[in-house]
Amino acid sequence: MKFTIEKNILLENLNNVTKAISIKNVIPVLNGIKFELNKEGLYLTASNTDLTIKSFIKREKIKNVEQEGSIVIQSKYINEIIRKLPDDNIDIDVIDSLKVLIKSKNSQFNLNCLKVDDYPQIKLEYQKDPIIIKGNLFKSIIKQTVFAISTQESRPLLTGINFKIMGNVMEITATDSYRLAKKTVTLPEFTKDEINITIPGNNISELDKIICDDEPVEMHIFSNKILFIYKNITFQSNLLSGTYPNTNNLIPDNFAINFKTNYIDFYSAIDRASLLTQNKEKNIVKMETKKDELVVSSYASEIGRVEEKISIDKKDSADINISFSAKYMMDALKTLDDNEIIVLLNSEIKPIVLKSAKDDTLIQLILPIKTY
Repeated sequence: MKFTIEKNILLENLNNVTKAISIKNVIPVLNGIKFELNKEGLYLTASNTDLTIKSFIKREKIKNVEQEGSIVIQSKYINEIIRKLPDDNIDIDVIDSLKVLIKSKNSQFNLNCLKVDDYPQIKLEYQKDPIIIKGNLFKSIIKQTVFAISTQESRPLLTGINFKIMGNVMEITATDSYRLAKKTVTLPEFTKDEINITIPGNNISELDKIICDDEPVEMHIFSNKILFIYKNITFQSNLLSGTYPNTNNLIPDNFAINFKTNYIDFYSAIDRASLLTQNKEKNIVKMETKKDELVVSSYASEIGRVEEKISIDKKDSADINISFSAKYMMDALKTLDDNEIIVLLNSEIKPIVLKSAKDDTLIQLILPIKTY
């Protein structure tokens, strides 16, 4: 294999596929990136068996091709080398199948490679009728939900994002059992079968880093894996096995207290109140409604007390005094893209529900914390 390519083109594609490289790889060859050059162009593949990313560079984007072929180059070195070379054309020349020469105008690297025959055969499958969603919408879905996944491996299903599709309605849910994020999206096409899958949160976060515009994202769904196609990127992830818990019954249908307030005022009050609790494990902040006023406060015996007051538009006569994690509340608030938000409550032990005043397709739920 011998070819010449612009640095920026190669680097962009290397950055995308490298997201599938894991330091936990037990198969040595999977620490490398597979280069395959044929008459169509250059394919770059990286995998950790759970996640596979394949990028394609068209032949016309390659400056010069002298010889086709394939090789596996250690990802740890190829990325750093290409990144630090000057913006110029780069020559890549495979020697004796186990060495590669990487050259630019004034630099030259000679690297040992891995055997391409040892690289596992990874099957990428496609559906005839994939689900198609716009790139920017998909990015917003991930942003609005992925933060709520669990980091505890003891409950593996909760480390993923659940996608449920019925007809043309897609519900996306993430929860760590202390908070919940749920987004509802109307798809342009109806699906024949009901779909209920859970994608590992870490994998879908890597896809989020690749998507950068409104180009369509194709979703090819199978029983144990999902394949995404975005531009020249093929992104395949295993699914988490098991039945995701039914979270619909966690969201109340009716609320005793409903108030609307300015987003910035509410977020800023919680942010400032949390300053005294940042060294505390649960980061507890309290809020109390007093007619059309909301008092947000926190207390740390070794530091002191803070109290913030903001105006609210409350429809009910009842008042409430409730405590919660400031971090969880602020994480949820960051997903609500609106000047005004709606806070829905029932009692000091029932969930706090947040919504945008303009968009009811996103629900954020936080469990309160008991204080004594």
